[in-house]
Amino acid sequence: MSALTIFTDSEAKTPIWQSTDAEAIRQKLSSKNVRFERWQADRDLGMDPQPEAVINAYQHAIDRLVAEKGYQSWDVISMRADNPQKETLREKFLSEHTHGEDEVRFFVEGAGLFCLHLDGHIYQILCEKNDLISVPAGTPHWFDMGSSPHFTAIRIFDNQEGWIANFTGDRIADAYPRLP
Repeated sequence: MSALTIFTDSEAKTPIWQSTDAEAIRQKLSSKNVRFERWQADRDLGMDPQPEAVINAYQHAIDRLVAEKGYQSWDVISMRADNPQKETLREKFLSEHTHGEDEVRFFVEGAGLFCLHLDGHIYQILCEKNDLISVPAGTPHWFDMGSSPHFTAIRIFDNQEGWIANFTGDRIADAYPRLP
């Protein structure tokens, strides 16, 4: 179940707000210019969806975002617990960073934890199947895929180069809860 937990950026142990209600999550994030939506596939994708099938199932929703925001490219990323680079990738994504463009992800299956550092608070958004999140350009954040990752997500970009991170050097992510 999707969830939002908010902490102050000086107290990592005690949340100040929590919800699993999708509409409440959308409203809280919208107030910070973070887009959160729930999408539905127009077909069953099976247990291990292939990139082409994923794009085809969600092309209508991708086209809507492209028309609205002018995004230029998209792809599909999958991560599984048996990936030999999972620990290296997890560590990389756990480092606080920003992007020069919006970071848009739609979870086709599985889950991941986006953590946004905004206005003296940490917003931890557990994104699961059917969740779309768009983190605005320039927002300090990190991502936790857990120690046994399992997800497939569509990534949507403003540029043809794809994912480009600017690491802040701040180790704030080390203080906050992570996925098991």
